[in-house]
Amino acid sequence: MKRYNLVNSVAWNILLLTLGSVIFSIGINGAVVHNSFITGGVFGAALLLYYKTSLLTPPVWYLLINIPLFAIGWFYVGRRFFFYSLYGVLVVTAASEWLVLDFHIKEQLYAAVAGGLICGAGVGITLRSLGSTGGLDIVAVILNNRFNIGIGKVYLLFNVILFGLTASFYTPDIFIASIILVFISSVSLDYILSLFNERKIVYVISDHNEEISKLFNEEENQGATFIKGKGAYSGKDKLILMAITNNLQLKKLESIVFTIDEHALFIVENSFNVIGSNFGKRKMY
Repeated sequence: MKRYNLVNSVAWNILLLTLGSVIFSIGINGAVVHNSFITGGVFGAALLLYYKTSLLTPPVWYLLINIPLFAIGWFYVGRRFFFYSLYGVLVVTAASEWLVLDFHIKEQLYAAVAGGLICGAGVGITLRSLGSTGGLDIVAVILNNRFNIGIGKVYLLFNVILFGLTASFYTPDIFIASIILVFISSVSLDYILSLFNERKIVYVISDHNEEISKLFNEEENQGATFIKGKGAYSGKDKLILMAITNNLQLKKLESIVFTIDEHALFIVENSFNVIGSNFGKRKMY
């Protein structure tokens, strides 16, 4: 309950949005702009407009593009998500406008790696909040809520169009470096999102699963679920034990299982999104 209260508190969400937006802006101003790279999403479109017109600045273009998106979002997304995302856009705009940075990275590949890592980490931190940094997030949420179009598909389509334009305007070096930046940014973002969410799903196939389940609960305070199964060869009914745990408890559960039944099957899968019960609450927009 305490964790749930923290996740939903205004102070915690403002902290995440502020920190993530500032880190994203550091990546933009320190590496991306100085090498004329294009990021994905709406900020990438803002960068492209800036490079081609030399009018305004990327954060101002970013703010202007977001105005019609937020006007639409007012009617179609939840108020909490709307206001948190509006705050995120304002922080990104202010930080990108006022921070003066240059990492002085001369090699394009190194600059793409540095920019991707930092920008991806920043976006990942903001997405751990109940808001976002606006842009495509607003459009993607609307299309997902109303037409069940996957959020990832919206980003993919937009970025295909954006990088199609980039390829026609810039040299292959800039285009390829920008693709590398976006790829590394995606990896960095995914890592930040899964950093504290990774869980292990354990399946135990044994004739002693009731005893194993009892020890899980008594020694490790670990809950479990029985799934009815049947042996394909023997045709015998079996109880398959399923438990959701973390890396710290995994070896302890493994020890319990093989102490009781050395012939048991102990199967482990990774999961990065376990919602419900005591694990986490569904993010509502």
